[in-house]
Amino acid sequence: MGWFWVTVGLLSMVCTVSGIGANWGTQATHPLPPETVVRLLRENGFQKAKLFDAEYDTLRALSKSGIEVMVGIPNDMLASIAGSMKAAEKWVAKNVSAHITNNNVNIRYVAVGNEPFLQTYNGTFLGTTFPALRNIQSALIKAGLSNQVKVTCPLNADVYWSSTGFPSGGDFRADIHDLMFAIVKFLSENGAPFTVNIYPFISLYTDANFPVEYAFFDGNSQPLNDGGTLYYNMFDANHDTLVYALQKNGFGDLPIIVGEIGWPTDGDRNANMEYARRFNQGFMSHISGGKGTPKRPGPIDAYLFSLIDEDAKSIQPGNFERHWGIFTFDGIPKYPLNLGTTNSGALVPARNVKYLEKKWCVMKNSARLDDPQIAPSVNYACGLADCTSLGYGTACGNLDAQGNISYAFNSYYQINNQLDSACKFPNVSMITKTDPSVGTCRFEIMIEPYYYGSAAETGVALRLLHLVAGLVLFLLAVQ
Repeated sequence: MGWFWVTVGLLSMVCTVSGIGANWGTQATHPLPPETVVRLLRENGFQKAKLFDAEYDTLRALSKSGIEVMVGIPNDMLASIAGSMKAAEKWVAKNVSAHITNNNVNIRYVAVGNEPFLQTYNGTFLGTTFPALRNIQSALIKAGLSNQVKVTCPLNADVYWSSTGFPSGGDFRADIHDLMFAIVKFLSENGAPFTVNIYPFISLYTDANFPVEYAFFDGNSQPLNDGGTLYYNMFDANHDTLVYALQKNGFGDLPIIVGEIGWPTDGDRNANMEYARRFNQGFMSHISGGKGTPKRPGPIDAYLFSLIDEDAKSIQPGNFERHWGIFTFDGIPKYPLNLGTTNSGALVPARNVKYLEKKWCVMKNSARLDDPQIAPSVNYACGLADCTSLGYGTACGNLDAQGNISYAFNSYYQINNQLDSACKFPNVSMITKTDPSVGTCRFEIMIEPYYYGSAAETGVALRLLHLVAGLVLFLLAVQ
């Protein structure tokens, strides 16, 4: 096996389109209001948005925006849709037909599942993904939308591999080959695209011997020579492994969408601002001319991963999972990036973002590092907040012990909307109005909470926050 294609992610329109898309994830404790995000997309020239669900407020905000939308069906819904045509029809009526008809949302795709064949899922979704795909397609036909809206299934690049270590040896993974053939045949018959997520970063994260330069687009690495075709970067080689796999199985002309591609900025020594800027700018320059890859010339249809950081994502794959955004959680550009879509060539920040008060929760000056309350307090805070910026090679990796403790306390305090009770770790914490941020380490002030759903649901959420904060105080007091 060649190292160029190893991209196991732990984690668009059938005809060619121009422009770049963005993945819009909402697994955040304090997401920006959907209207703010849509404005962010538009002002930065994004023409396409890929969603991971079909949340009503998100889709309504995209009304009349002109942005092409891919709505998603989460993996945990695949079984119900696979087992019931009525469930599929109901889902399409509620999440596709209604938004197209009533809200003028430009829905172009339904993403059925998200990387359902990852080997880490141990086959959980092998029996439900294809039936769900078929049922959604049938529901779109019944709704009269099958010409306008196409089904697809975003897959990780681990569904294919190379028997020779070169792109030309590409084929689908042996254990799912028959299933992949059936899905690809189905996509082809229905004029739908193959969607693949490609992550050079993951190869660098999982393989200490991966040649760093091959992840980027600068041409500084030793090229891979595949029978006279030279591959100067991992993306082209990985992409063309898929092209060869499709060709080998009789579907060489099937359209390909790159559903996710990007680089995280924190949570790992290779997840940093400079590498992220270099990768994303390199990718944009690489595809801007419409040259394509050696095996598949022409424009590449792609969605950057991702638009905004998500501080509530699972960190099971790695601490970097919460830091893929080209914007911070509050819509601030992280680094210079020219998408070729704005007059200035610079990213435009989110407008009118409303923050909580400028105050932070930190370790009390009089507290001792050997206080027995410190360790359980930090463990509790990090368990319910976000400490992924702490550690070797991270943005806050240079903090001293007191700084680490303060960062943990503040993260918990901010996520709980600066409730006084969320900064009452027994005798070791205090509230300050002096910004404790140091160098590259930003101690966040959270934005005002936005709650998806009705006002009643908002009230319930607020009451739950107060209950949780009270429980924290109780648990810490009795330790």
